[in-house]
Amino acid sequence: MQVLQVQLEVRPDPAEVGRARRWARSRLAGTGIGADEPLAETLILLVSELVTNAVVHAGSHAELRLRFSGAGPVVGTVRLEVVDGSARPPRPRRAEGDDTNGRGLELVDGLADRWGWQPEGPGKRIWCEVDRGRSLLMATGAEPGALGAYEQPCAVTNGM
Repeated sequence: MQVLQVQLEVRPDPAEVGRARRWARSRLAGTGIGADEPLAETLILLVSELVTNAVVHAGSHAELRLRFSGAGPVVGTVRLEVVDGSARPPRPRRAEGDDTNGRGLELVDGLADRWGWQPEGPGKRIWCEVDRGRSLLMATGAEPGALGAYEQPCAVTNGM
C-alpha cells in the first residue's frame, strides 16, 4: 500500500490557522481528494480545530502532518497529526449555550473516525483519522449497516 506523508511547520500565531487550512487544501487536491468531496471539508475543519488548539493552548511552534494511505481515487484513510510543545494532555471541555470556545475536541470526536493523543518529545501529538470510504457512504445517505467494517464508534486512544 502506498503511503504519502506531508508536513508543515506552524508558528505560534493565530494567523497560522488560515495558512494551515490553505496548505491542507492544496495537499488534499494533490492526492485526488476533490474540494467538493465531503471528506475535504471535514479534514479542513479538523485541521482548523487541531491547529487552533496548538496555537492557542500550547502557545508553541507546532507541526501539522497529513498522511494518506493509497493514492488518487483509492485514498483510504487520511491521518492528521499536530505535534506541539506542550506536555499537557488535551482536555475536552463542555461548552455552554453561547460560549465562543470549548467545542474543538467535541467536533473532532464527532467528525473523526478515530482520534487520540500521545506524548512526543517534550510535547504531545494529537491525531485523528478519517476513512474515505465511510465519509463517501455517509454523504450518499447510505442506510446504517451499509458501512460494514467502517461502522465503528469513535474512540479516544492513547496510541496509534
